[in-house]
Amino acid sequence: MSILDFKKFDATPLQKEPCNYIFVPEFVRPQALKGINEDFPEIAEPGNFPLDGIKYGPRFQAFMDEMSGPEMRKHFAAKFGFDLDPYTTQMTVRRHMASWDGNIHNDSRGKKITVLIYFNEEWSQKGGQLRITRSESDIDDYYIEVPPVRGNLLAFQRNDHSFHGFPPGTGERRSIQMYWVDPKRKVKKKATGFQQVVRKALLKAVGIR
Repeated sequence: MSILDFKKFDATPLQKEPCNYIFVPEFVRPQALKGINEDFPEIAEPGNFPLDGIKYGPRFQAFMDEMSGPEMRKHFAAKFGFDLDPYTTQMTVRRHMASWDGNIHNDSRGKKITVLIYFNEEWSQKGGQLRITRSESDIDDYYIEVPPVRGNLLAFQRNDHSFHGFPPGTGERRSIQMYWVDPKRKVKKKATGFQQVVRKALLKAVGIR
């Protein structure tokens, strides 16, 4: 059986404002979630990390294989009405968030469709719940808020109004970020969590957020 519930995905309508997006609760089947969490990468620092060089178990690998496979691409292309064949797949993984994470932003133009899936079993804090916002300045004015739990999926097609972010929080917030991107887009090496902390402190010292 598939790890991902494509039947539920196909039955969920695509939303059109402020961008094409879809929210599918428990897109990862509940019976697969426990094993994926048990094999989830051991990451000690906040930040998004490429999968290269990170250790994880076979059930997480099976999930990654299905995410990057042709069935996933086929269903997303049909749902968004967008030919994904010319675009490559990129993935990053996160286990922890820091207090400065979540600022409202828009993805770069090289990212065509962004896919976010969350793995926490429960979530009790207000912070850390991703929102698609109505502007780039007000986190509390939003179209949708997604709890980062139980295989929930949020995916959106980048446009000039696809702003998103979340109120600040701290702690473990497990997620996978997948993008279909322009193959000409340059892949930047991700800084380590420690490097991010140092960079954040330096930017704060000179008044940049």
